[in-house]
Amino acid sequence: MLPPRVYFFFGLNGIRALSIISMLLVLASSIFVLVKDIEAVNHFTKTATDEDYANCDYIENSTVPNQPAGVFWAVVNRMLIILEVIVLILSEIGWPSKFFDTYFPVLGQNFGLGPLGIFQCLLGATILSHHVDDFTLVAAFFLFSLGCLNMFVGLIFREKAKHKRSLMFWRNPDSNSKGGILPTTHDLRPQFTRPATGMVSALFSGGNNEKAQSTERQEPTSTGFGFGRKGEKTAGLKGFLISRPLESLPRYAPQPRAESRSGSPEPRFASSTTAL
Repeated sequence: MLPPRVYFFFGLNGIRALSIISMLLVLASSIFVLVKDIEAVNHFTKTATDEDYANCDYIENSTVPNQPAGVFWAVVNRMLIILEVIVLILSEIGWPSKFFDTYFPVLGQNFGLGPLGIFQCLLGATILSHHVDDFTLVAAFFLFSLGCLNMFVGLIFREKAKHKRSLMFWRNPDSNSKGGILPTTHDLRPQFTRPATGMVSALFSGGNNEKAQSTERQEPTSTGFGFGRKGEKTAGLKGFLISRPLESLPRYAPQPRAESRSGSPEPRFASSTTAL
């Protein structure tokens, strides 16, 4: 039984793969529709009459409206759809991540999948609002469905969705306390967590392991002997010598007055016996 984070990892990456496939289909269908519209407009301008211009709302076999600058706006619409799909594909791949984090933060690593789903639904609805062929219709509906799924996943995981599906996130043990899914090249765990009991005391006891172990058994495990006579006696048995530090004064302190043999302090300066 695998932990839940493994299912989240593969599930989110599966949704990402389907999202990229749907956007590639929309990209291909948009290029196909753009070429087909240009061919239909060229054919219509050669064979159409004034009556055809007056009676049709859309140019035959195309998505171009029969209105002023209709061809221009139809081409601009398809070009913008192609550009937006390419940007969304790059954001799903995660390259270049610094570019998206700086100029398009909603598509960067610090945001979830909700904004991506909103953009996909907008593109799908824009394509489905026109009369298109079957291939473009299926691709746009597939993209709209994946957009709804990404918005739902974004509501559940929020900004952690892209981190949970990232390969570098699972390879980095510092970001996951339970370890990653993918194996690492070296083990970062410490080899020794705690020295053996009595090892330090055996080193300072001059190699007498039996005496050190017997003394170690007498010591309590949770509390020490403190700094009193009991601790000093135990330290002496182990070979440690505790010496009292010498009393000294700093250089900037005044020198103490020297005492005479009688016990009274001597004056600093000798008094003169000069007669007046």
